[in-house]
Amino acid sequence: MSAFPVLSYSPVALPVPGRPVDLELRASAPAVGTGLPVILLSHGHGGSNNLSSLNGYGPLANAWAAQGFVVIQPTHLSSRTLSHRVADLPDGPLFWRSRAEDMTHILDRLDVIEQAVPQLAGRLDAEKVAVAGHSLGGFTASVLLGAQVDPGTGEVVDLTEPRIKAGVLLAAPGRGGDALNGPRASIVPFFRSVDFATMTTPALVVAGDKDDSQHFTDIGPQWHVDPYTLAPGPKSLLTLFGAEHGLGGIAGYDAAETTDENPEMVGAVVRLTGAYLRSQLFPGDDAWRVASEALTVGPDAFGHVDSK
Repeated sequence: MSAFPVLSYSPVALPVPGRPVDLELRASAPAVGTGLPVILLSHGHGGSNNLSSLNGYGPLANAWAAQGFVVIQPTHLSSRTLSHRVADLPDGPLFWRSRAEDMTHILDRLDVIEQAVPQLAGRLDAEKVAVAGHSLGGFTASVLLGAQVDPGTGEVVDLTEPRIKAGVLLAAPGRGGDALNGPRASIVPFFRSVDFATMTTPALVVAGDKDDSQHFTDIGPQWHVDPYTLAPGPKSLLTLFGAEHGLGGIAGYDAAETTDENPEMVGAVVRLTGAYLRSQLFPGDDAWRVASEALTVGPDAFGHVDSK
């Protein structure tokens, strides 16, 4: 598939009743085309001030838009760019429930976003929507895809978004319970009871075979495979060879916090994930098969694919 020039516009501000600040987002889209599918992209919770916001994840957002998607990136309340305004609010600092609700608010007002972004009106296909997220954003995506959570109150929270047809979980957290035994596990109590057995929406789980999140668990890189192993099909798993938590540097260009910077791997990730979503949203499209054969087979493979 040929790459298209990309238009990017931000911020679009959506007032949301009860939210302490407007929901701000960036929309990136190919310069041409209609009937465009939508990817909602949820940022992680890294140490940088702006990567975890609408200003981050350029290597993903720009490449997916060049492939023909409209990519919408909200700034969640957990972003460091908002910490001075929301730090003392309930559910902070990670705002796990609000993060998922942000995506529902966006879907409720896709028409408003379409009209607010220059040259985007009339070009979206609101029936073809996917979600993607990295790290904590992967948790957000898993909840929207059907994973359920008991945040410690005895109440099982179901935030499944039926308008989302497929997802990509990038270095997402795994199971809770006894597995969540690292020194920083106490800051993510909502991880403890996540149930992937209810995550029925099709998804691609992307995990690095060197992604050892010892601050949360002593299980090792296999922890990030849990959303594939513990969820029902249809699911696919892309295991990236040599990748750590940054998956080669998907959160930003030349980001110092990326421990495994590898532009070639990032290129493979964006091609494979975009191909997966295209084949899910457009039945009969063979982009996923073609990309998988090109990038995960042979001596120069970037990773390995499993499916169920």
